[in-house]
Amino acid sequence: MKRLFFFAIGLSMVISIMAQEKNLFTIDDLIPGGRTYYQHSVPEQVYYGWWGDVLVKLDIEVVTRQNGEILFTLDEINAILDAEGKRKASYLLTAQFPYPDRPVVSVNAGRGCALVDWVAKSVVQTWELPANAENESFDPTSGYVAYTVNHNLKVMKPDGREVTVSKDGCLDLVYGESVHRNEFGIDHGIFWSPSGKLLAFYRMDQSMVTTYPQVDISARCAELVPDKYPMAGETSHKVTVGVFDMATERTIYLDAGDPTNRYFTNIAWSPDDQFIYMIELNRDQNHAQLVRYNAQTGKKDAVLFDEKNDKYVEPMHPIQFLPWDSNKFIYMTRKDGFLHIYLYDTTGRELKQLTTGAYEVINLVGFNTKSKTIIYTSNEANLLQQNCYSVDMKGKRTLLDEGTGWHNLNLSKSGTYLIDTWSASNVCRKYDLRSTDKRGQVTHLHESADSWQNYKVPEIKVGTIKAADGVTDLYYRLVLPTDFDASKKYPAIVYVYGGPHAHEVDASFRWGVNGWDIWMAQKGYVMFSIDNRGSEHRGLAFEQATFRQLGVEEMKDQIKGVEFLKSLPYVDANRLGVHGWSFGGFMTTSLMTTYPDVFKVGVAGGPVIDWKYYEVMYGERYMDTPQSNPEGYKNTSLLNKADKLKGRLLIIYGGNDDTCVPQHTLSFIRACINADTYPDLFTYPGDGHNMRGSDRIHLHNKITQYFEDYLK
Repeated sequence: MKRLFFFAIGLSMVISIMAQEKNLFTIDDLIPGGRTYYQHSVPEQVYYGWWGDVLVKLDIEVVTRQNGEILFTLDEINAILDAEGKRKASYLLTAQFPYPDRPVVSVNAGRGCALVDWVAKSVVQTWELPANAENESFDPTSGYVAYTVNHNLKVMKPDGREVTVSKDGCLDLVYGESVHRNEFGIDHGIFWSPSGKLLAFYRMDQSMVTTYPQVDISARCAELVPDKYPMAGETSHKVTVGVFDMATERTIYLDAGDPTNRYFTNIAWSPDDQFIYMIELNRDQNHAQLVRYNAQTGKKDAVLFDEKNDKYVEPMHPIQFLPWDSNKFIYMTRKDGFLHIYLYDTTGRELKQLTTGAYEVINLVGFNTKSKTIIYTSNEANLLQQNCYSVDMKGKRTLLDEGTGWHNLNLSKSGTYLIDTWSASNVCRKYDLRSTDKRGQVTHLHESADSWQNYKVPEIKVGTIKAADGVTDLYYRLVLPTDFDASKKYPAIVYVYGGPHAHEVDASFRWGVNGWDIWMAQKGYVMFSIDNRGSEHRGLAFEQATFRQLGVEEMKDQIKGVEFLKSLPYVDANRLGVHGWSFGGFMTTSLMTTYPDVFKVGVAGGPVIDWKYYEVMYGERYMDTPQSNPEGYKNTSLLNKADKLKGRLLIIYGGNDDTCVPQHTLSFIRACINADTYPDLFTYPGDGHNMRGSDRIHLHNKITQYFEDYLK
């Protein structure tokens, strides 16, 4: 009996210890596209929205108020739709409330939407678009829906009648779509006036642009799938802006003059429908003008102000009129060296710089119309953070959160309240309801559990080192191997991006670490990332340090990071690797060929190889043209460094990459053949710039195996 008793106790202790052991990750747990990724790597998501200033919680089958009161169910909405012979909705997670003062909900139904009054139990409006429709834009004021089909712009009226705005759309002539290859903050090409009676739209003539010969290999005999791709220094497209009048069904075009070598960006309407404001740039991108046009005649009304910079101006945000004063608007610019908010009147006179300091405004969220304040996010509290603030018309700023973490905001109609979805290095995800009038007035809505709490998560550290200029602080993130032993020597991999409009290290959960870093740490690698000069949210001088020589200063900073890595006693300096994608692929290949004795192994994904093969807007902003900066293009071209390659380098690209076109990778392989050097090559036929779904898992297995084979 005693033996049985002690055996039972021992067995119980073993079971208890086993139960406490942490799990190891699979790659499917960590990488988007993995079978278990959403289950194990995405924190619980709770869906909230606004019906005016009423907070609502969205679920698949029910929508409730904050207090739990049910507004309506999916069954109730579908009963209303079914009674009028309309298509049913499948879920309510994406429900929206277009009218703050009416009990009307917008739900997805079929290939379109339905507006349902859940109190009157009636259908307000429905529309179903063609299967090949794109760029849908609904105007709740008028009830019109604009969309594109085969590059033509169309509008559907509330009664279901379709109005054709353009008929000659084709690959060469594009209507109602994003232009200038989505630069300058442009992500759409349809702009409703406040009344919904007028529709401004982009028209892009790219008939003069070189056609890049992408190939569809899924066809029985491979077919050309042409793509218009204006490369740096080559002929670019021409953009004009049309205004379609819904009453007359006629279009006029803004009389902006010859559009050759010009960029038309950041379109905004005046509150009274009378004027269109547009920021216009020259091709050198060093001179911007805010121009006002008469929306009825298309004639230029005024140039409100100019902005110039010796290197470049990059307007990313349209003007926004104050909701309480139609004679004043705000504009975001970096003219003092950091992105800040300025107040202007409609004569173009600057009234006040509302935010100021050595930090950047990150997002302009909206307005509190009652307190007459602007709600925005910035990194004023800490350069690794994104916090929420308000500022009044005198420039008084108020921090609205606790001053830590990374915050994303959803503002109520009046701006009195906001939903704050945020995380911090040690906070997985929280949802808070905050008052924008009263600092500290907060209701905690939900906190998501850490989906990795039962896994072995490696230690993650952050810190700063000096840039190659000896002055500037750079932030780094260091991920130690799982089951780290300081007495051992580990291989180390630098994960790099390094380009503009991106960063690697921030104060979000676990310092913004990505799943592949965790995967490699589990396999026994030290993982390291640093945000070099040229990356985002650090001001104009920090970004422009790389001007006309992309990769040069960035690599110097990355090498400072390598020096730091080598100083760590547990890092094996003879086993250093580097990996990055896109600009990071350019950086990886640059580091492998510029510092060939530093890195033993590299994997470059979708790389830029020579900036003369990259697109006009981005390429010329940072490098000028090949004609005006021949030395810069020559010095940064990796075609001229193919003979310097020593270590093992794998280049991976999508067979139909329309961002860094295959010519980059293939030209480098040709240069290496000519130089008698031997990189490895892998392609994903049919994929674009990034791999999706199961291809993404295959990709990361491929990358991992390369380091396992040649670095470990």
